Amino acid sequence: MKRTLLSLLMLLFVANIAWADNACQLSDEESQKAKLLLNAIFKTVDATHYTGVALNDEYSERVYNLFLKKLDYQKRFFTQEDLADFERYKHKIDDLIKNESFDFFEMVNNRLNDRIAASKEIYQSILAQPFDYTDGGVFETNPEKRDFAIDENDRPNKWEKVLEYAVVSRMATKIKEQEEALEKGDTEVEQKDKETLEVEAREKVLKNYDSWFSRLEKVENIDRLGSYFNAMVQAYDPHSSYFLPKKKEDFDIRISGKLEGIGATLQEKDGYITVTKIVPGSPSYLQGELEATDKILKVGQGDEEPVDVVDMRLDEAVRLIRGKKGTVVRLSVKKKDGSQKVIPITRDIVVLEETFAKSALLEKEENNYGYIYLPRFYADFKNKKNGRHCSDDIRKELIKLKKENIEGLVFDLRSNGGGSLSDVVKMAGLFIEEGPIVQVKEKNERIKSHSDTDKSVVYNGPLVVLVDNFSASASEILAAALQDYDRAIIVGSNATYGKGTVQRFYDLDRAVVGQSDMKPLGSVKVTTQKFYRINGGTTQLKGVTPDVILPDEFSYIEKVGEKELDYVMGWDEIPASKYSEWDELPDSRKVAKWSKSRLKKDEVFKQIDENAERIGNFEDDTDFSLDLDVYLNELCEREEQAAKIKDLAQPISGLDVMPIESDWASIEGDSLKVELTEKWHEDLQKDVYINEAISILNDIL
Repeated sequence: MKRTLLSLLMLLFVANIAWADNACQLSDEESQKAKLLLNAIFKTVDATHYTGVALNDEYSERVYNLFLKKLDYQKRFFTQEDLADFERYKHKIDDLIKNESFDFFEMVNNRLNDRIAASKEIYQSILAQPFDYTDGGVFETNPEKRDFAIDENDRPNKWEKVLEYAVVSRMATKIKEQEEALEKGDTEVEQKDKETLEVEAREKVLKNYDSWFSRLEKVENIDRLGSYFNAMVQAYDPHSSYFLPKKKEDFDIRISGKLEGIGATLQEKDGYITVTKIVPGSPSYLQGELEATDKILKVGQGDEEPVDVVDMRLDEAVRLIRGKKGTVVRLSVKKKDGSQKVIPITRDIVVLEETFAKSALLEKEENNYGYIYLPRFYADFKNKKNGRHCSDDIRKELIKLKKENIEGLVFDLRSNGGGSLSDVVKMAGLFIEEGPIVQVKEKNERIKSHSDTDKSVVYNGPLVVLVDNFSASASEILAAALQDYDRAIIVGSNATYGKGTVQRFYDLDRAVVGQSDMKPLGSVKVTTQKFYRINGGTTQLKGVTPDVILPDEFSYIEKVGEKELDYVMGWDEIPASKYSEWDELPDSRKVAKWSKSRLKKDEVFKQIDENAERIGNFEDDTDFSLDLDVYLNELCEREEQAAKIKDLAQPISGLDVMPIESDWASIEGDSLKVELTEKWHEDLQKDVYINEAISILNDIL
């Protein structure tokens, strides 16, 4: 009855709507800026891209696929009828670009706005009625396996599956929490029946979707245009992108590891900009009054009239709160007890410490080893004189560790997504006397070698480099160079990510003369070069294969890495550079043999491998039952297996993790930094990959 009523309601709803694809065209000002951007982007990308792309039907299809995928990857809004309408532009976008026409964009943008408005009616209607959580059915969680709704009448059926899955999964979580509380005798967790849990789950899902749709309704034409231009640039290759000015600012913060602001992590929740975390050592931390859970109501610049930020988009509010060092921002906040307060904070440079290199001492079997973790290859290019660079930081960490008389070093590049190419060359030079580090091939086919010319070596002892499937780009260059020189034993999963291309940012304002009223236009990140190992092979697609391969959760999963992206560049090779191998390490094949023998007896790695195989088997098993009891059984089975792996993370006997004395002296007066450091050391002490790296160092010794 519920479905029949819903279908009738939707028939009436659809019958009274005339879909007007031109009802919300770009304004004259938006259209003028869009054309200016279009010309600036193609002028820049065509002149600089490594391979270039012909504007033809194939290119048009790439843009078409990327744009629709970006807008509706989950297949919740568009229908097959919509796609049939869009289809006429599939091979004409190249012509539209040449004619400076945005007909396809406007059609898709307007249709999406219509579908979002209609979807709000749909999900609210569905969530107003109880679900029958015993009638079976399944929900496919992988969007690529799902179909778009046939037409607008079919969309409620698709939405019902999405929402029922959200409710059932939330109910299952609450039921498990109640069962665990009952087992522990925890009386604070109220035991509720399934009917009550179903009502509460629907209310929570409704609240979450209301919040999401509130954000969707704030999306502006310029944001969607940004996605459209991004599809045009990514059709060249997956690492070329268009950045709106605000997106470029965020990127610069990530790559430099610092920003000018107050040092608080924010999120938009229920219409409020809410504080979720205070960065240790930041202006907010030192001022002391701003706390996690505070809701920001207004933002004032110095003595100026404050601006109301309730229901404002998060990115817009953040830009009001950020500002130049030394300026004052006044935040009107609502505390968790309901009281309100104005908090003045003087902005300063906020250093995001978790993005920087750090080190520790590892002691096992009376041997003393060093450990360095590098989360990314960061560099502050704007501040040329005093900017922070990862190569300088690694040099400092090495010097500190050498003073501790370490006998070997573990250099951790796991999940390091890359960054500054120049810092890779300098960093590799810390471990070798001199020589080529990476070869770079440019658009004009010219090959250039980047070399270390400093004969000094900061660290010349045994070295193990840890990598994984998500060690990418600059991480792969460093690992490849140290492997080719036979300077280090590379340890990790099957292969690294496989990103062997170099990107450069271009400010589009420089491509346009005058038109200052239209600026800023943003930036394009363009693939301008491809890099190659000194042995001649590129890291593109294939990545770096470790000398010692250890099992991890991705060991049996094929869909990971560069090869899974759209429109990637291929693998090739060029002549090798001239270089001399390091002659102080044992044959890596012997080291791998010793490690393999050790792993056969290691129960933890055995279980990691078994779990990886199980995860591999689940890779294509992506549909879940909508029957609550069946779903609970499926969930319990998977969680039991996951718990086994979690239980393996225990402190490793005989492994001690300690801070470097000089580091500890600088933080011991700050209780929060001490707590964070101790937590990090606890995690290191449970890391079986670090433990095996130490065993490999011991083999080398």
